[in-house]
Amino acid sequence: MRIRTQIVIIGLLRVILNTMHRMVYPFLAVFAHGLGLDIQAISFALAGRNLVGVLGPAFGPVADLRGKKLVMLAGVAFFTLGVGLVAIRPGVATFSAALILAILSKSLFDPAVQAYFGDRVPYAQRGTAIAVIEMAWSLSFIAGVPAMGFLIAHYGWSAPFPVLTILGLAMFIIIWRMIPHDVPRAAEGVAPRTPPPAWANLRTVLTTIPALAGISVALWSSIANESVNLVFGLWLSDSFGLQVAALAGASAVIGLAEFSGEGLVALITDRIGKGRSVFLGLAVNTVVAILLPFVGRTELGALVGLFFFYFSFEFTLVSQLPMMSETVSHARGTVMAVNLVGFGVGRSVGAALSTFVYTHSGFPVVTLLAAGFNLLAIMALAEMQGKITLVPRLLAWRRTLGSKNDTDTTGLP
Repeated sequence: MRIRTQIVIIGLLRVILNTMHRMVYPFLAVFAHGLGLDIQAISFALAGRNLVGVLGPAFGPVADLRGKKLVMLAGVAFFTLGVGLVAIRPGVATFSAALILAILSKSLFDPAVQAYFGDRVPYAQRGTAIAVIEMAWSLSFIAGVPAMGFLIAHYGWSAPFPVLTILGLAMFIIIWRMIPHDVPRAAEGVAPRTPPPAWANLRTVLTTIPALAGISVALWSSIANESVNLVFGLWLSDSFGLQVAALAGASAVIGLAEFSGEGLVALITDRIGKGRSVFLGLAVNTVVAILLPFVGRTELGALVGLFFFYFSFEFTLVSQLPMMSETVSHARGTVMAVNLVGFGVGRSVGAALSTFVYTHSGFPVVTLLAAGFNLLAIMALAEMQGKITLVPRLLAWRRTLGSKNDTDTTGLP
């Protein structure tokens, strides 16, 4: 099967995984009410879910060693198990398990997909290829979340889960038949007594400054995004009294914004450069975050502001992925998994902060917090590109200080 066809099919299949992940946000109050929980309790459950993403580095090396197809299938299996549990027995325990298994499936599936196509698509065209795949993220808000909203409104909070279970089973079969078995180069000829390649790859990623700086971009920018992402439904509901159907419509607007951001990546990121695109996205997102409380005094203004906030963040995120895929090319599965950890930890921190700040200080403070974290992401991007060299200077200063101390010690009478 041609690589372009695989890109389109994988992108469409990812809509299924992302719908489960994303539908929690606009229907946060609905799920909390159905489970008998308050908003604060369910937001901490989401924070715990995102922390599971730190397991990503354990799976990235598996993709490098055992093949991307195996890891993709494992990710789909975890997803199907999670939603199947809620379909069989709806409740707090199974819902929490589904959240954990859903993020675990993304920790497996997404880096394996990015590495699979990173191995097969030249860097000059990789921005476009990854943008097409990432359109699944926005399509889940355009089509998936409104569809789940329809099911919830008519059949109750647990209605989406049987449908997602069936779709997960179909997804497993399609990937099994479509993706060829890949034999990674890293698995061949490993001499005894040498460190396992998995640990060697992980160590390389964690000691490469551009890779670490790029992961920091993911961390800070995702904290900024999640701070707004988790409370936008509450903000719209508190400000304008929007109900389930209207919140589903707002989700579709946000999905359209993200789709537009991904489309812009496909059009210009390979042409103007990945790093320049990431900076442009972060700068626009910062300005929009600051302006959001002012333009959001009307329902139309709020939706327009949210459109540009999600548009600029998605443009940033999707431009960052191909840039990261080339930082440690021989350990692509590992670096993309660790990069996903940056996003996961960022979402966890943002989830933990946002509802607390929103409850005690209001939405304007949430958006200022988002702008501040974006500025940290811009500094990390500059470090990644070598425009500032703070980390090497600190390391050199430490070595210099150590050598001076050694000299002074040997010179004592």
